[in-house]
Amino acid sequence: MGHIICFDLEGPLSPQDNAYEVMSLAENGERIFEVISKYDDIIALENREGYEPGDTLALIVPFLLLHDISEKDVENVSKRAKIVDGAIDLVSKLQSERWKVYIISTSYEQHAYHIGAQLNVPKENIACTRLSLKELRASVGNFDVIEHAEKDIIQLYSHLDDHERLVNLLDEFFFEELPKSYGNILEKVRVVGGERKVQAIHRIARENKAKLSEIVVVGDSITDYKMLKEVREHGGLAVVFNGNEYAIPYASVGLASLDIRFLHLVVRHFDERNHLIEIVKSWETERDGFEKDPENIPDDLITPDIKDFIVKEQIFPYFHYLEDKAKLDEVIKIHKRFRNLVRGEAAKLG
Repeated sequence: MGHIICFDLEGPLSPQDNAYEVMSLAENGERIFEVISKYDDIIALENREGYEPGDTLALIVPFLLLHDISEKDVENVSKRAKIVDGAIDLVSKLQSERWKVYIISTSYEQHAYHIGAQLNVPKENIACTRLSLKELRASVGNFDVIEHAEKDIIQLYSHLDDHERLVNLLDEFFFEELPKSYGNILEKVRVVGGERKVQAIHRIARENKAKLSEIVVVGDSITDYKMLKEVREHGGLAVVFNGNEYAIPYASVGLASLDIRFLHLVVRHFDERNHLIEIVKSWETERDGFEKDPENIPDDLITPDIKDFIVKEQIFPYFHYLEDKAKLDEVIKIHKRFRNLVRGEAAKLG
């Protein structure tokens, strides 16, 4: 059996926040999304029963329907998405070394399959959120309540720090008013985030007759922290790439970089876990010296192709071994800088 690696999509593989970009097709769509995203962060961190990080993608659907946004619009927005530098190279390298590459993403299927195709990851290896706006539009009994709520949400944009007001208003809309004409909003669209990413990891392990200790997962945000935690606690490798404060504490290795191909320096030693940790620690402590003299990076810490890339492009990764919790604040600052550079506006979302 080859090794297994599972990537979150938005962040590690593509910088676009597809749902945010799709919502921006509507007037004031960015503001609506940011308010709902903040609400998502708040109630997800409360561990509210039945709610998972990333369920934002279910909560925005009534507003997509209100503005006649279609599956085709989702596809067209996805076509504008870039691929993270080095991702195609990394996935190709891993596949040539008999790794099984999977994507586990909150993204709508129209986006996930488009990005997966560019990376040569087959649909059957992608767990993502099914979305049929045509079916859902037919089930809406009253758009007036959605339109009224939208006006309230736009006003909330100037009060994102007033968590109590935000939660009270959106709780009432999503879980009291809307169900009367729409049904259970979290059942209408089952987002693959939080615990559902954990379920996907377990399913992939069963299908491959593998243990979680034999799996690598790569994530970056609040929708990934449960997946990262689950794999780390079971002895697998949990990697955070340009992560935020919600994800970094749950990973075992951090990589902050403009280019994800550097991950290969670590995962190629997956079977030699102690050596893998030593490589991460060496990059962490010796990085400044490597930057001054990349030609003399020891051969056991790099590959010839990545050394050539570094010498040519003058791009250097930050690796961190994250078992030492005392340095998390410093790591978060470094990752935030690269997250902003790679993801742009999407970096501010949870």
